[in-house]
Amino acid sequence: MRIWSIHPSYLDIKGLVAVWREGLLALHVLSGKTTGYTKHPQLQRFKEHCAPVEVITAYLHAIVDEAEKRNYKFNRQKLQPIKKVNKITVTRDQLEYETKHLKEKLKNRDPQKFIALEQQLIFSVHPLFELVDGPVASWEKIVVYKKTEKIFE
Repeated sequence: MRIWSIHPSYLDIKGLVAVWREGLLALHVLSGKTTGYTKHPQLQRFKEHCAPVEVITAYLHAIVDEAEKRNYKFNRQKLQPIKKVNKITVTRDQLEYETKHLKEKLKNRDPQKFIALEQQLIFSVHPLFELVDGPVASWEKIVVYKKTEKIFE
């Protein structure tokens, strides 16, 4: 399961579909509708929020928004109406880690998207998140990638 902190516009179609499906799974877990994946590390930051179901719902609405921009049909009816929620913080090092992780996936999965992002210096966060200074999240399962200097907004 990968629930990206980066803006969904950077995801290729496979990544966008995957985060939609995984986000729906996360919604079921946080709603108590399934017993699987309850201890998945990617859910920690949502569980720690004062309104976990509302915050994952807000996350998923942004995924549907991105899908609609690309003329894909994700079923927004699977979601409750969006509510205003407090943003979740994400650290610069976490965002940098995720962008490297995505680029590694795109090298084989979508070389054109990889080339488009390879030299990009500024990456935005998903609208649910607020960027702060700090290390990679403690729940992240680290894969070591080559260090590069990047600037994030």
